Amino acid sequence: MRLKNNFSKYLIEAGCDEAGRGCLAGPVVAAAVILPKTFYHKLLNDSKQMTKEDRFELEPIIKEKAIAYAIGIVDHITIDKINILNASFLAMHRAIDQLNLTPEFLIIDGNRFNAYKNIAHECIIEGDEKYKSIAAASVLAKVYRDKLMNELHLEFPEYKWDSNKGYSTELHREAIAKFGPSTLHRMSFRLLPEIQFNLDL
Repeated sequence: MRLKNNFSKYLIEAGCDEAGRGCLAGPVVAAAVILPKTFYHKLLNDSKQMTKEDRFELEPIIKEKAIAYAIGIVDHITIDKINILNASFLAMHRAIDQLNLTPEFLIIDGNRFNAYKNIAHECIIEGDEKYKSIAAASVLAKVYRDKLMNELHLEFPEYKWDSNKGYSTELHREAIAKFGPSTLHRMSFRLLPEIQFNLDL
């Protein structure tokens, strides 16, 4: 399906998406992107449907061509305190905060969002498959987080975050079972099926 240019016809519109919501470790990362209405690139799609190589190729192009873009990050400690859903919204808010142009309208990937200040928004299920700015935000968030997890892998190589990026793969869970959770694991998540680690928050 061809991506649409924008949801609102005349307003300055930012698309927002996050990466890392379902991970067992590390932060959740969000991006907000305002694209020119004429932006087009053949590689642009929902980041989950793109290859790693295509995402890394497209990321600098989006940054160069975007009217404005920004990244927001919420760490694992805050995720454990406020839950991953609220942390995802907070990461998006932090990204919007940093845009050098204030949008007049927001389109959000998903079916829920905490309203941002006085800016109207629309939640769009699978929005990263429907609108260019959300797809672009998904690419920026995913690439940023993947690079970050590659760096964190150097500190905690036993968990293989360079390959699993903190997601719940079999090898990741085996490493947690063998070595225990790291200081970057989300302790409010069920890290292993048979174990629930408790965290005094």
